[in-house]
Amino acid sequence: MKRLDIGIGLLALIGLGIAAYLAYIHYAGVKPLCLASGGCETVQTSHWSKLAGVPVAVLGLVGYAAILALLLVPGETGLAATAFVALAGFGFSLYLTWAELFRIHAICQWCVASAVLMTLLAALSVFRLLTTEERGAYA
Repeated sequence: MKRLDIGIGLLALIGLGIAAYLAYIHYAGVKPLCLASGGCETVQTSHWSKLAGVPVAVLGLVGYAAILALLLVPGETGLAATAFVALAGFGFSLYLTWAELFRIHAICQWCVASAVLMTLLAALSVFRLLTTEERGAYA
């Protein structure tokens, strides 16, 4: 399962980079680089860009960092915790995508990229959990 761990780690690192960039633009007060005009800025400055006063990008940083850290936790606990955090991130990404489409009426390419990464992370981490458990190996 080593290749799967590496794949999950690489995806989480890319997600960490995106979340760090979005957190930077939030705190620096600069406009995000976007291919489509206005969508990213509209999303990043909407009230949906914060949850209980915390920028969503910071929550993403925490989520991606947690996935990376949990890859180092051995055994069933690490497998289950990684899958749990990735699934929670996936669910939150669904919620934020819904907000972009139906409340903000704008799409941020960085947010879409993060949602795709979190979807892949959820799928891979659940697959990793299930296939490792089927073999009876918890390493």
